[in-house]
Amino acid sequence: MSKVIDVHTHMYTSGWLNLLKQKGGPDLTVVAGLDSPETVCYKGASFCVLEPPHFDFELRIKNMEKAGVDMAVVSMPPPGVIWGKGKICLEAAQMTNNDFAQAQVDHPQQIRWMAVLPWEMPKLALEEIKRACDIGAVAAIVHGSINGRHLTDPDFAPIWQELDDRALPVLVHPTYPIGTELMELDRYALIASTGFMIDTTLAISKMVFDGFFDRYPNLKIIASHAGATLPYLAGRFDRVYDTTERAKVKISKHPSEYLKHIYYDSVTYTQSALDLCIDVATPEHVLYGSDYPFNLGDMEGCLRRVNELPENVKHKVRGDNAERIFNL
Repeated sequence: MSKVIDVHTHMYTSGWLNLLKQKGGPDLTVVAGLDSPETVCYKGASFCVLEPPHFDFELRIKNMEKAGVDMAVVSMPPPGVIWGKGKICLEAAQMTNNDFAQAQVDHPQQIRWMAVLPWEMPKLALEEIKRACDIGAVAAIVHGSINGRHLTDPDFAPIWQELDDRALPVLVHPTYPIGTELMELDRYALIASTGFMIDTTLAISKMVFDGFFDRYPNLKIIASHAGATLPYLAGRFDRVYDTTERAKVKISKHPSEYLKHIYYDSVTYTQSALDLCIDVATPEHVLYGSDYPFNLGDMEGCLRRVNELPENVKHKVRGDNAERIFNL
C-alpha cells in the first residue's frame, strides 16, 4: 500500500503565541472562544481556533498513527507572522521555522515542514527562504492575501522569483479575506465556511488571469481546501475567456489549462466534491490533506474519501504525488 502523506496540516508554537499576544494588536486579538479555549480574532471576527494539538507534536504522531497517516508536511496557517511591526514578524518566522526544523529532527520519519515568511518585508523574506531551506524546509506557505494586498502585488515579485528559482511547492492558505468587515463575516462562523473559500478563489483567479503561471513556471502552487470553488468555476472561467477580451489581456490559453498546472489538497467533505477536483486538476495534481488539528480537520474522513477513489488514482493522491513534488 502506498505511503500516506498529509500536505495540509498545521502546527503553532508557544513562543509564537506569546509574541502574538504581546505584539498582534489592535486588529488581532487572542480571546476565549465558543469553540476552543482560545481563538484568534481579526477586528472581533473569529478566524482561527487554537486547539491543544496545535502545540503538541507527540500527540500529533499518535493521532497520525491512529488515522493511518505516515508523514505530515506541517505548516503554520494564518495569522502566520505578517502581523508584527518592523522585525517582529521576522523574529516570529525564525522562531517558528526553527521549532519546525527541530520537530523534523525529533521525528525524521513522520515530519517535514513548510517555511513561514515575513512577506511584507521582501528582503527579509528572501533571507529567510534561504535560511529555512538550509535547515530543512521542503516548501513554503502563504496566505491568500497579505494584510489587504493581493499575491500578485509587484512588491512580492522578488519572493515569488526566489521560490520559482527553487521550484518549491507553496501552499496558498486562506485567511480573513479583503473586505471581511463589509461582508459581515464576523457572523455565524462565516469566515470558516465562506470567507476562506473567497480568499483562496480570488487569490488563484488573479494569478491565473494575471499571467502569474507564465512568469513563474516552476512553482508548484497548492490551492487549499480542494481549490475552494475553483473546480466549480473552471467552466465559467473558460466561458468568460471566450467571450470577453478583457480576460485575454495577459494570458493566451484557457484558464482551465492553468488550473491543471497547479495542485490541490483533498480537504473537502463530500466524495463528489473530491471527484470534481480530480476531474479538473487531473489525478497527478491532487494531494492528500486533512486540515488537522482544526475543529474542521478530519484525518480519517479525508483519507477515507481518498481511499474510495479508483485504484489507479488513489495511490497518487495518498502519497505518490507528494513524494514527487516535495522530493521526499
